[in-house]
Amino acid sequence: MIIYNVTVSIDNRVAEEWLQWMKEVHIPEVMATTYFVKNQIARVMEDEDHGGTTYAIQYTARNMNDLMEYQRNHAPALQAKHSERYKDQYVAFRTVLEVIE
Repeated sequence: MIIYNVTVSIDNRVAEEWLQWMKEVHIPEVMATTYFVKNQIARVMEDEDHGGTTYAIQYTARNMNDLMEYQRNHAPALQAKHSERYKDQYVAFRTVLEVIE
């Protein structure tokens, strides 16, 4: 199994609306591609107040081929939709993790 982790720090002024949009729109759109078998969203616990709230959104793929196909065929459009909606209100980075056990 492969975990595709997207960490997003979202401006506190839009964080509540963003989280709702992620749960109701974005994550369902990602899951509808059928490349992932499950997902979860977690808030990063930190003491620093930097004007934003940080979340880790994790999507679990069966294998690396599924993730690569998703990234090639679907990720650009879905990421662009997010970028347009929350322009200059977030920073994000992505990591790929291999599940060992």
